Amino acid sequence: MEHRSALSPVRPPVRSAGDGPAHGTFLAGPTDPHLAPRERLLGNGVPLADVTGRPRPDLAAGPHDALHEEVSEQLWSRGLAAIQLDEPLTDDRFTALGPFLGTAMPERDPAVAPYVEREVILNLRSEHARTDDVSLQPFAVNPLSLHTESSGAPVDTQPRYIVLMCLAPGDAAQGARTVLVPMREVARRLSPETLAVLSRTRYRDRTGVPTIARQVGDRWVFSFRDFLADELRWSYEGPEEEATAVGDALRELLAAMYAPEHAQGLQWRRGLLVVIDNTYFFHGRTSGSATPEARLRHLKRLRVV
Repeated sequence: MEHRSALSPVRPPVRSAGDGPAHGTFLAGPTDPHLAPRERLLGNGVPLADVTGRPRPDLAAGPHDALHEEVSEQLWSRGLAAIQLDEPLTDDRFTALGPFLGTAMPERDPAVAPYVEREVILNLRSEHARTDDVSLQPFAVNPLSLHTESSGAPVDTQPRYIVLMCLAPGDAAQGARTVLVPMREVARRLSPETLAVLSRTRYRDRTGVPTIARQVGDRWVFSFRDFLADELRWSYEGPEEEATAVGDALRELLAAMYAPEHAQGLQWRRGLLVVIDNTYFFHGRTSGSATPEARLRHLKRLRVV
């Protein structure tokens, strides 16, 4: 059913003109089950299994092929590569991961232009205090809710891989951690009925976007982000009477995403190189703290299609 909040009137989904898909909105209410687990997880209140890779200092200055082989092997086995180098890669070595994995995406958003190098490298520096400006939040101490990268874009323009490399980890005690949640574990927590509803539901007003859940081979892949306090506008491509289940399906999905049992964390250290398969993991970030400039967290990012 359409849900705006626990105190707001509930309106049934509406059928679009011309017998198009049913559509509605979802807004998390104050009693929704994912809220408390989300606050604990993103507030650094949950111990996380550290997925930092084994040290491989020889790969930083060694041949490209050795580094690429290690990245490929780890991605193949678990959808994630994490390699601890003795020093960060040079920009040439770092950008070479783009054509190895696919095609590096240019960073064209004017809001991030001051942080872009070589068109494809985004410098994620935690130089802003907490902010409500969404465009500045990746560069601030805000937590970032769990999401699929570019969930509101068509599949062929969503990055397949997110490549992150640490130049400076920031404050060791209070620095933000990247959180990873395997999509396979989220799917296992969802009922078959919920997966069926989500496989017919997509963001509204976004041309060519995939359904929130879709099957790729024998696994479920999600294109979704936690909208926090914002409204999610959805459309449902199925029998109109089934559209009343969309709100409950989204609540079940959010509760599964923030279940603490399967959350993993990256404790950033200088030289840590991580490649995340965007079809295997949701990712987000815990809250950090404003620190003196010398102790700012600084990651470099590539997105690869």
